[in-house]
Amino acid sequence: MTKTALITGAARGIGLATARLFLDQGWNVALLDKDGPGQAAAAAALDTPDRVLAVTADVADDRQITQAMAEVQDRVGTLHALVNNAGEAVFKPLLDTSPQEWSRVLDVNLTGPFLCTRATIPLMTDGGAIVNIASISGLRASTLRVAYGTSKAALMHLTKQMAAEFAGLGIRANCIAPGPVDTAMAKAVHSPEIRADYHDAIPLGRYGLEEEVAQAIWFLCSDQASYITGQTLAVDGGFDATGIGLKTLRDDEGA
Repeated sequence: MTKTALITGAARGIGLATARLFLDQGWNVALLDKDGPGQAAAAAALDTPDRVLAVTADVADDRQITQAMAEVQDRVGTLHALVNNAGEAVFKPLLDTSPQEWSRVLDVNLTGPFLCTRATIPLMTDGGAIVNIASISGLRASTLRVAYGTSKAALMHLTKQMAAEFAGLGIRANCIAPGPVDTAMAKAVHSPEIRADYHDAIPLGRYGLEEEVAQAIWFLCSDQASYITGQTLAVDGGFDATGIGLKTLRDDEGA
């Protein structure tokens, strides 16, 4: 039986890299993103478009998620993995973060996984795995991340709640906390000074790759992780282990 994974925030970055890896492993994938055109382009560019379903929805909108899951159920039926990857970031000091910005970040990063999980569990009739994508910013505080870091820390606890509640259904729930990853966003907003600081602060001395995060997601969804649930795995090159901070802190910094 071919398994199917639903990946949110899949039009680019870690989500798209994860979709490619699942396809390489023989799975089908359902891609969900609020960027309809970007989503369609990403799906068409994959090597096996016949094994890809693309649906458009904002993960923070319960009505849109309900409609999207109805389409997934109609086209796919059973799901075996959910990767809650969609995210929103605002990098500002607390006093400069508006209530609207705070709410939007928490709506996407915390309420989004809650809504997607509620809608997906009825489709995971054969058990399966949930992987929530948090951030190293949920493990260690720093400036400019009051909304982002708080949402990711809460997502880690939500993961534990999921693990406790869904174990009886044969569903595992784990969390990935990426450190600095060489995504398109990082390439666009990280100055040479910020990149140099990260290289100094990360024991492995480099940014992570989207594909390396995807490998960790794949592992937690696979049978190799059959006795792992309720855990957060930092994929960060040792950044959290050392506790070393950054010398350069600017409004355009983000991990």
